[in-house]
Amino acid sequence: MLAPGDKKWKQHWYQVIFESDTPSGKRFDVVLLFAIIGSLLVIMLETVPKFNEKYASIFVILEWFFTILFSIEYIIRLRIVKRPLSYITSFYGIIDLISVLPSYLAIVLGGAQYFIVIRSLRLLRVFRVLKMVRFIGEANVLSSALRASRHKIAVFLIAVICINFIMGTVMYMVEGPEHGFKSIPISIYWCIVTLTTVGYGDISPATPLGQFIASAIMIMGYGVIAVPTGIVTSEINRSQAQGNQASKSCAVCGKSGMAAEAEYCQYCGEAL
Repeated sequence: MLAPGDKKWKQHWYQVIFESDTPSGKRFDVVLLFAIIGSLLVIMLETVPKFNEKYASIFVILEWFFTILFSIEYIIRLRIVKRPLSYITSFYGIIDLISVLPSYLAIVLGGAQYFIVIRSLRLLRVFRVLKMVRFIGEANVLSSALRASRHKIAVFLIAVICINFIMGTVMYMVEGPEHGFKSIPISIYWCIVTLTTVGYGDISPATPLGQFIASAIMIMGYGVIAVPTGIVTSEINRSQAQGNQASKSCAVCGKSGMAAEAEYCQYCGEAL
């Protein structure tokens, strides 16, 4: 049994940390977002040589300050949440955990601190602060569409890879080393750059036949963009037609599919 004081303390901090609808909860989330942005700025500026030479020690202090701050926050969340295991295995719970691990791993693994950029995923909490939880449902529709179309996209990508291998080999035979196509791998690289319409220009065909083939590959490149877009769009329309977007989503664990009249998340028990 929890003591009355302990229970009251937990309820108060639960409202502050997990409830974005309360004034104190909004302030906490805003401060948390600024802390996340500050920690990301520190790790980015640390990689700039002229800043690192002057402020290396300051960057280390700030980095550990934010790491300890987020570690304390994570521990408090575990302490006050009703179902710690549900929070640990939830989307935000996993992000909160891996956002503090890099600094500790850097003690034994050099360079691991740069994985702190994973902390940027914590900025997704802005959805809760700005009352944008409803967009999580839309994101789930897109995610479902991508999953449903993964086999079609996989077949399409395999076809694109085969085209690159074939056309790259053809260009090696047509142009040859004297025009920059020194090997089949380099020719395949050129084909990928051309087919995706990137066009670095470091290699270019010189013969009329090679230029004709390159033109055909460039035109074919538009299909590389159009086909996957059409596949995913078709699946999105199908999901919307089935009414998948009408379900409620949880801002804490990110799960969706709850009935429109549901008041609590069936996965983690949090209020919707």
